[in-house]
Amino acid sequence: MAGVGEKGHGNSIMGVELPVKPRKRQVFVFKCPSGPGSDCPLVIDSSGVYFRREGQGSTFTCGHSPPEHEDKDTDDLDVDYSYFDEHLWPILAERVPAFEALKLQNAWAGFYEYNTLDQNAIIGTHPVISNLVLANGFSGHGIQQSPAVGRAVSEEILDGGSHSIQLGLFSFQRIVEGRPIRERNVV
Repeated sequence: MAGVGEKGHGNSIMGVELPVKPRKRQVFVFKCPSGPGSDCPLVIDSSGVYFRREGQGSTFTCGHSPPEHEDKDTDDLDVDYSYFDEHLWPILAERVPAFEALKLQNAWAGFYEYNTLDQNAIIGTHPVISNLVLANGFSGHGIQQSPAVGRAVSEEILDGGSHSIQLGLFSFQRIVEGRPIRERNVV
């Protein structure tokens, strides 16, 4: 699977397009001593801008998953600090007035594996290549789902099928058939 989905490489398995593309994501870290307290949950504004408190101090992380037509080019991992200043900060300050006084501390950019069919994982044995087990295209859900997916994939490999979790819904076959899984409220 190395190279599948990368620019300049093939992106199909047995003639079926693997609908997984890299999308650039940026996360910004800021401090705001007068911001929400330690009981502050993850907050997602109706604009899609999100923030959450990190630990017991006054540090927060924030970001935004832009619509596909506004997505940043995936050629580099440089942080666009003007995006924070022009797009995120005004929304954060509107949501939490104390954020008007925040101080940006750090930021990073990385690639997000985006499943263009339905933004859900592709998990399980390939229907034609029996020794190829897929676990990709999570579209940001990977860290949340990794313990369960790791267990299911290990069962697939060791036992010939997952028995603790039913993987059929996430199979590569749905890609072949063009049958997306519809999920509402994806962030």
